[in-house]
Order: sequence, then structure tokens, then C-alpha cells
Amino acid sequence: MTTARRLLDHLRSRQDDMTALLRDLALLESPSHEPVTQEPVFSRLAAELEASGMRARRFPGKRTGGQLWAVPRQRRRGTPAQLLIGHCDTVWPVGTVETMPVEIRDGRLSGPGVYDMKAGLVQGIFALRALRSLGLAPAVEPAFFINSDEEIGSVESLPRIERLARRVRRVFVLEPSLGAAGDLKTRRKGSLRFTIRAFGRAAHSGLDPEKGASAIRELARVIQWLYTLADPSRGITVNVGVIAGGLRANVIAPEARAELDIRVLAGEDAVRIEREVLALTAETPGTRVEVLGGIDRPPLEPTPGNRALTAAALRRAGELGIALGEGTAGGASDGSLTSRFTPTLDGLGAVGDGAHAVHEHVVLARLAERAALLALLLLEPLSPPLG
Repeated sequence: MTTARRLLDHLRSRQDDMTALLRDLALLESPSHEPVTQEPVFSRLAAELEASGMRARRFPGKRTGGQLWAVPRQRRRGTPAQLLIGHCDTVWPVGTVETMPVEIRDGRLSGPGVYDMKAGLVQGIFALRALRSLGLAPAVEPAFFINSDEEIGSVESLPRIERLARRVRRVFVLEPSLGAAGDLKTRRKGSLRFTIRAFGRAAHSGLDPEKGASAIRELARVIQWLYTLADPSRGITVNVGVIAGGLRANVIAPEARAELDIRVLAGEDAVRIEREVLALTAETPGTRVEVLGGIDRPPLEPTPGNRALTAAALRRAGELGIALGEGTAGGASDGSLTSRFTPTLDGLGAVGDGAHAVHEHVVLARLAERAALLALLLLEPLSPPLG
């Protein structure tokens, strides 16, 4: 029996266990902005990783729930390392399970955070457990990093993610797969976030309009210019999602602000647009403009190392007898950060739908095959070089 078949059969026999763990994790609600809710989730994940032959360590956060780091209990000095990465925070507030229950129906498990991305964590844990149970030792030592702030931009975990990415030989990101077919995410748009504030001078709009300078008028001009940066042919989108300002209808506005989200496919576009937006100056007499922000996440681009990992995944999927494709995702992930330093493969998590939506769910029958694919990738040798 081939290694692929052994792993797949073993993991299919553990599908009920995988389902039970995913259900338990989903019931432990863990919104990003409530750090205390991460404690029960991290405790459960640490226990599961310990049971998988790993040694787990917590890194507490100052403003977030912190991170969890796990390495093999029996480490081999001098052995190259590879990293599994995922997050346990969700966008759903505590109490969501009351209106969006965790339930199984028609072969799907639904609930807040199951698809994005607690199922990916479950698959990672069971991939490690399967390798241990079958006596299959990866030549590249696996480590597992889980943060609790990915949904809010990895505000505290980013420095540690970058340090780890510099030390490991490759990264597997357990974010949900792309589309109903479960494709890999081999390209991701990068994101730029800005807050633009315009300042003017208040005056009575009827009695002394000439004494005022409208911040709203200047901000409206800026917004029109911002939308000219969009270029669909290059994958550049622009969205001003929030505007606010002014005092009342008969007062010339002394202040106004806008919050801006820009998505790009190419790193060079991110750098260029960041420079252009940060260089904004006011044109309406009597006003000034202040710009805060910049590149939030770089794009995930098809580097040579990333392409080599994709090719390995497609080959390993063939060994498992499953169809696997690749595609581009508009959202960001921590894989965009690690790809700057080491080969990275994203979208290895669950097959399902509804990230950040009320119909969020995973297809239970696909859990085992995705975990088997990950286990095979962990066994993948480093040569030829992936750099």
C-alpha cells in the first residue's frame, strides 16, 4: 500500500474524531477583539498538539489573545524546519452560536469560524497525528504557529511571524481553500489601508461663507482622485468605505475623514500607490490634508519557491486520487507575510463556503483528504531546492 493510501485510509477512519474536535472548537467562540475568549481555545489546541507529539508554548498578548507555538517533543538538532500556520480568532461576536448554531446537516458542519479557519487547524493537528501514528517522520521538522489576531491584521503577531519565516524552509498556510473545488490560493491580493483627514475652517454658511474653508469639499476632491487609481486590468480596486465629518448643515465643515481600502495583485503596484497616496496635498484654499496608513498586507505572488510547492501539492493530490486546482483570492492572509521570506503555499485548509457569512460551513467528507494532502506535503523532501 502506498504512503498516500495509508494516510488517506487512516485519516478517513478518524473523520468522526476530526468532526468532534471541530465542533468543540466552534462552540468555543473566539472573536479577535475579545482576548479573554482565546484562552479556552488555546488550551484545547495546546492539549491536542501535545497529544500529537508536540510541545506547546503560549505567548501572551498585550492587546490580543496572544499566540501558540508548538514543536516536536523530540527535536533533532540541526534539522531544517517547516511551518504550519493558522489563526483561531474569528469575526463573529460572542453569542453568535445562538442565532448561527453549530450543527451538522447534509454532510456539512455549520457555525461561526468553522470554515475560516478552525477546520484548517483541525486538519493540521490530525495530519501531524497521522504521521506519528503511522511512524512516518518528515525529514523537515514541522512546527505549528497559531495566532489570535489574523482577522484584525496580525497586529501583535506579525513580528514573530516574520522571524519564523526567516528561519524555516517553507510554510503551509491552513486558511480555507478557494471555491467549491477546494483549490489552492497561489495568488492573493495585497491590501493598503489609509485614513485620510481633511482640515478646514468653520464659518456660518449663510453669514460668512467667505471666512470658511470646507474640509468636506477638499475631502470630496480627494475621494474622486482616489478612485482614479483603480485599474481592473491590473487587479487594482479602490474602496472608500467610511466617510464622516462636519458639524451641521449651516456650518462650513472644519474637519472630515475617509477610510480607504485598496487591493492590488502586484507588489510594485502596492509600493507605487502607497507613495502616491502618502504624497497627497490639499488644493482647496484654506485646507490641509493628513494621510495615515500604508501597505497593510503585501500580495502573495507566484515566486519560484511558491510555484515549486504548488507543483508538489498537485503531484501529491494525484497520488491521493483527488482533483486539485489553483486560483487567486481577493482577501489577505499571513501567507502574504511569510512569502516574502520563504516558499509558501496557502489555501490548504477546509473545503466549504461562507467565510464571514451566515452560511459558513465545511464539507465533512473532505476533511480527511485535505489532512492527508498536508501530511504528504510535510513528508516532501527539500531537494531540489525550493528557494
